[in-house]
Amino acid sequence: MSGGGDEGKQHGKRTLAIHAGVDHTKGNRPSAPDIVMSSTFVVDEQVSFSANNLDDDTPWMYTRWGNPTTNELEAKLAALESAEAGIAFASGMAATTALLFHVLGQGDHIVISNTNYPGTAEFARDTLSRYGVEATAVNTTNLDNVRAAMRPETKLIWLETPSNPLLQIADIAGASAIAKEYGALLAVDSTFATPVATRPIELGADFVVHSLTKFLGGHGDAMGGSVCGSAEHLAGLRSEGLSHLGGVISPFNAWLIIRGLATLDLRMRAHEENALALAKFLEAHPRVERVIYPGLESHPQHALAAKQMDNFSGMLSFRVADSDALAERMMKKLSVIHYAVSLGHHRSLVYLMKSEDLAHTSYALEGDELKAYLDTAGDGLFRLSAGIENTADLIDDLDQVL
Repeated sequence: MSGGGDEGKQHGKRTLAIHAGVDHTKGNRPSAPDIVMSSTFVVDEQVSFSANNLDDDTPWMYTRWGNPTTNELEAKLAALESAEAGIAFASGMAATTALLFHVLGQGDHIVISNTNYPGTAEFARDTLSRYGVEATAVNTTNLDNVRAAMRPETKLIWLETPSNPLLQIADIAGASAIAKEYGALLAVDSTFATPVATRPIELGADFVVHSLTKFLGGHGDAMGGSVCGSAEHLAGLRSEGLSHLGGVISPFNAWLIIRGLATLDLRMRAHEENALALAKFLEAHPRVERVIYPGLESHPQHALAAKQMDNFSGMLSFRVADSDALAERMMKKLSVIHYAVSLGHHRSLVYLMKSEDLAHTSYALEGDELKAYLDTAGDGLFRLSAGIENTADLIDDLDQVL
């Protein structure tokens, strides 16, 4: 925060979400977040045309390199994550691929969760391998698996917690200790958690990754992604992963996400309240075989979730017999909940995550790992993103299709 005469004061997260990155001492001094849609800027000094020569003192020149609106978003994200710096990207996958390409090179090795966002899993297995990077996928809920997979050439551990769609919880602090022991870095995809729930940098992570399209934007109308971490690490990522790979967020989308961040803390309270109520309703329903939600005591890592998360978030998964038939009824009969992919929006969303698609194609699980996944997911899990509607309306909507 700047321009308020209290630069040294520690503000709360809700205040930072609104005021961080704003400088009311310059320009027209609008109270609401400003939006700068220009792709280029008038300069009054000679500036290098190479992104490799950019630094903090470089004036605004070209939006692919930096933009005032995007810069405000990045400052807010860094403040919320207790990080030195942040970079915004065009999508969560743009952030993910930029970070992986920046950290990893030919001959390197990555240890990654064996169930996570399908795009990340497929990129690690299918794309990185073409560039000489080997990936080992393990169940990261057990740190012994992480340690056993480490090698001298391991450069990065990648966690997703809670994971998609099993909502498994990984011990960030424990994984950080292993990474440091082996001289590796730790990245955490914290999209499901948000900084309201978990701040991985405070637990020892080097990078925290978000799909801003989800809870942080919060309204399902803007795509974006981000990486937060140390200023040293992110300096190289900005020039290589952002400017050279080109996954640049539109200033308009950055502005929409800034609007969403202002209510993040309030929304996450409502998301958690609805998710817990829905999880309890589903757990008691005779047609539901299994419910997975970190806020339930039945969750396998509930104790770790309670220790590591300040908010159990709005994501839950559940399993029923004859899931295809229920999916058909949902498409036709749901009136409040939308049968649609994505998550973290103000409206509730549900979608059937078929095991055939995920376990065999995205995750490529085999043997005991495949059996463990199917024991939990069966033919498929319904991934439910609880919105902020009235709880009773959401329960009634689910009840009439169940």
